[in-house]
Amino acid sequence: MRVLVTGGGTGGHIYPALAFINYVKKVEPDSSFLYVGANRGMENKILPQTDIPFLTLEIQGFKRKLTFENFKTIQLFLKSIRQAKKIIRKFHPDVVIGTGGYVSGAVVYAAAKLNIPTVVHEQNSVPGITNKFLARYVDKIGIAFEDAAEYFPKNKTILVGNPRAQEVVGIKRSNLLRQFNLNPEKKTVLIFGGSQGALKINQAVVAAIPEFAKKDYQVLYASGERYYEEINDTIGMTKDAFANISIQPYIKNMTEVMVNCDLLVGRAGATSIAEFTGLGLPAVLIPSPYVTNDHQTKNARSLSKEGAAKMIKDDQLTAENLVATVDEIMEDDALLQQMSSQSKKQGIPDAADRLYQFVKSMI
Repeated sequence: MRVLVTGGGTGGHIYPALAFINYVKKVEPDSSFLYVGANRGMENKILPQTDIPFLTLEIQGFKRKLTFENFKTIQLFLKSIRQAKKIIRKFHPDVVIGTGGYVSGAVVYAAAKLNIPTVVHEQNSVPGITNKFLARYVDKIGIAFEDAAEYFPKNKTILVGNPRAQEVVGIKRSNLLRQFNLNPEKKTVLIFGGSQGALKINQAVVAAIPEFAKKDYQVLYASGERYYEEINDTIGMTKDAFANISIQPYIKNMTEVMVNCDLLVGRAGATSIAEFTGLGLPAVLIPSPYVTNDHQTKNARSLSKEGAAKMIKDDQLTAENLVATVDEIMEDDALLQQMSSQSKKQGIPDAADRLYQFVKSMI
């Protein structure tokens, strides 16, 4: 099978694509792949670390207000479509899969016009502008949240989940928490705000640390590298008195750490959700208000209405309600187990296989 994958800008578009590619490599080792990204996105850091052939197009997003830059955006989009058609003709893909971002708009549209089977994958509960645009042109649409179905044609759309969920299934608990000076036998809360950290979450956690220090459960807190030194200065020498709290600037092996924890506190990005639901981990979600279409809030609501998570809005987050919400879950074993079960139900642990079967049925 020859697969052209396109998606860019953020990890939420890139990691599901890579998870799908890795799965296909296992089940069809003789498959060929090509990844097409934008020339200014996270894909330029991530893809060179893989063995996947990688090409880029010069493209940019539309500004929200009327501006001369939007004329340039249209020019680049039309140019990218022409370039994408050349790439497609040369690679001869059996299928083209777009996972979001402006670059996938140009590439998938070009493929549809060349009558190549096309699929878009939507990771969030509310689709981005690119996938909304592509919906009328593509053959099939795979979604990760049932709530996203209302935005797409019913006859094209199927729930497949996020391939990243299947990558984390099967990771076993271990004594990994010892490397953070924590007890692997104790119930553990993992708190993080993404790779760079999140200011509002950090402010609430720092203020909550004296209360967390009194609890029977323990806390592993990844502050983000840019906040770590400031937090150390704020807490000062007293941090040594918090035997049940470990503060780290960054956690590299996040999914291996997740499987050894009992509750996650963090943002509601699509990749993070795929990972913790794939593991059946309950969560307290604090959606970022700085994302397109406020999609993290809608992601969090989708999980909270199913009983897999509780949501605290970013502008309502305080140390007091953070501790109270964590206590409510961690001090009630029945609730913790119920939320864990609901999280696993939302996880779709065979998501990569579902998407693969979906794609194969088209070719």
